[in-house]
Amino acid sequence: MPHAIRIHAYGGPEQLHYEPVGDEVPGAGQVLVQHTAIGVNFIDTYHRTGLYPLPSLPHGLGGEAAGVVLAIGPDVVSVAAGDRVGYATVTPPGAYCQRRVVAIDKLIPLPRFVADQQAAALLLKGMTVESLVRRTFRVEAGMTVLLHAAAGGIGLLACQWLAALGATVIGTVSSDQKAELARAHGCQHTIVYTREDFVARVQEITRGKGAHVVYDGVGKSTLRGSLDCLRRRGMLVSFGNASGRPDPIDPLDLSKRGSLFLTRPSLFDYTATRAELLASASAVFELVRREVLAVRLGGRFPLAEAATAHRALESRETAGAIVLLP
Repeated sequence: MPHAIRIHAYGGPEQLHYEPVGDEVPGAGQVLVQHTAIGVNFIDTYHRTGLYPLPSLPHGLGGEAAGVVLAIGPDVVSVAAGDRVGYATVTPPGAYCQRRVVAIDKLIPLPRFVADQQAAALLLKGMTVESLVRRTFRVEAGMTVLLHAAAGGIGLLACQWLAALGATVIGTVSSDQKAELARAHGCQHTIVYTREDFVARVQEITRGKGAHVVYDGVGKSTLRGSLDCLRRRGMLVSFGNASGRPDPIDPLDLSKRGSLFLTRPSLFDYTATRAELLASASAVFELVRREVLAVRLGGRFPLAEAATAHRALESRETAGAIVLLP
């Protein structure tokens, strides 16, 4: 019998339970995917704690995985059993499992040059970076970018992508080891926030001009300071709450600080159509093919040890992406 990770109540990692689940049968427009690798993302912790409520409890977690098609629905002709596929925008969450029924319009064919674990670590994070740097705020050569958590799963991909665009990348990290890792991935200036004032350092690096854009996936502990790092008419892109939900911001503060822009994007709104989903994934795969993007796996855990993976993610013990192995 297949197994899955489910929660029966909101809370800490101890709420993650490895338990048997019934077999699923694909219906019209669906396929059954046998997972080979599952991505772990901070949004999974938001669902676990109830910050982003789930439709009901008990419920599964996770929105990103790679694997092979095990069975197809009666009307499916675009994929066949044995095809390698991945997904990253399936709702509701439930990827922390050995196999799962998925709608074919959410599946992404995997190219031969992308391995399964690489895909599970890349799809959601890579498409998030694509949407952030190309569509939320289009970064161009010569721009200065502040990137928080530059040594994380999204951070390392963003460092590489931004460097390839010709941007000057300033990254915040928690340690000297992570600073070295971020620099190795294209971050020109690193700030160890545990001992440095990142606002003062950004102003120093930019000679008082500030950054064109700040990508902030940390949230509560950084958002106010991020505003102080922007130049006139700069944009703060808040895309995560790793340190908690940010305090409210008075729109008048944006005016007083230089007519700033603030946005809170969601990948789901940037991959809402089949065409947008495939275009975003294709852009990510193309940079992997050209060796512009390389995925760093910071941790591999058995599916049954998802709680350990969550603890490692939330304590920021790891650098790079984490995957679960069914």
